[in-house]
Amino acid sequence: MLAKDIGIDLGTANVLIYVKGEGIVLNEPSVVALDQTTNKVLAVGKEAYAMIGRTPRNIVTIRPLQDGVIADFNATEWMLRHFLHQLNVKGLLTKPKIFISCPSNITSVEQKAIRETAEKSGGKTIYLEEEPKVAAIGAGMDIFEPSGNMVVDIGGGTTDAAVLSMGAIVTASSVKMAGDKLSGEIATYIKKEYKLLIGERTAEDVKVKIGSVAPGGRKKDASMEIYGRDMVNGLPRALTVTSEEIEKVLKEPVDLIIKTARGVLEKTPPELAADIIDRGVILTGGGALLHGIDQLLAEELKVPVTVAENPMESVVMGTGKMIDNLNDAVKIKAV
Repeated sequence: MLAKDIGIDLGTANVLIYVKGEGIVLNEPSVVALDQTTNKVLAVGKEAYAMIGRTPRNIVTIRPLQDGVIADFNATEWMLRHFLHQLNVKGLLTKPKIFISCPSNITSVEQKAIRETAEKSGGKTIYLEEEPKVAAIGAGMDIFEPSGNMVVDIGGGTTDAAVLSMGAIVTASSVKMAGDKLSGEIATYIKKEYKLLIGERTAEDVKVKIGSVAPGGRKKDASMEIYGRDMVNGLPRALTVTSEEIEKVLKEPVDLIIKTARGVLEKTPPELAADIIDRGVILTGGGALLHGIDQLLAEELKVPVTVAENPMESVVMGTGKMIDNLNDAVKIKAV
């Protein structure tokens, strides 16, 4: 049996894997549960995510990737090795080619870390490509024509904004403000305002269910009951939060995302900027699902903004399209 070539969206929040000829076969949280006493991996992905905030002292849950890059080399290797073994992509005598997306501003050291981790996990030839380019391809944009296309990819760890033309990035910028930081802002607000400690899963639920940044706020009347630990008496306590207050919490961090996108537009050549006014901006990544983010960006950037059909899968679909057409792909870096 020959090895199956794969594309990986190695995300801060989730790992998605595309297998050539099969499509997207895996979508799991980027989490590893480790027993510190024995140094043994107990769970990876969904099973490990379910343990967050619920483990005894000897077990820790690790997020191996932070801000779009590898923060824990060993945990990332364990996680990838587990997923690749689970998918059975290795051949009897061959190893798979692996195509991985990465943030647009990572350093050569960070690129090397991704490459070495993928090789140790069982890869043969490792290809790296900048995330906004891969996301644009996965969202169905034709970036190989001599015309301007703009994509804003709001992931778990980073937001990447880029203008592309003729198969390459013309101008791009990346900021370490995305889904995880937005959830963190909510947890910090609840702690300061109500003296209530909540976990990252609860903060994420609040963001997804009642979070909004829409001008005019269609979700202003929405509310949600959450549970946490009272910082004063240490006992469990319930609290009701509203969409209106969460919108105020998210305003400042979302402004940073808007400034990043605006900065890319301001550096775009006039002819390409004219194309973007006509074609609009495509939003990808899990952060694109935040209620009202498309409306707010359209209002601030003065151009049409559309959310990709499957924003959370855009990057991995882009890796899949490029692994399917390696001979024709433009500027793919084999490392």
